[in-house]
Amino acid sequence: MKYKFFGKNITPDCNYCEYSGFENGIVGCKKSKVIKDGKCRSFSYDPLMRVPTSVTLSGNYTADDFKL
Repeated sequence: MKYKFFGKNITPDCNYCEYSGFENGIVGCKKSKVIKDGKCRSFSYDPLMRVPTSVTLSGNYTADDFKL
């Protein structure tokens, strides 16, 4: 059984697929697969292609809040 380092429940998305290719803002599959209902049978997760989302903190913080 193959161990999944990043978990088993990764939602397939062409933005972070190993076989996706970007050209002029258009996403295409390098394996020429047809994408049906947002899913592709040849999806392979590539963690280096994933762009992490930024987190914004909402609150009024002062410099004293970050002192030890």
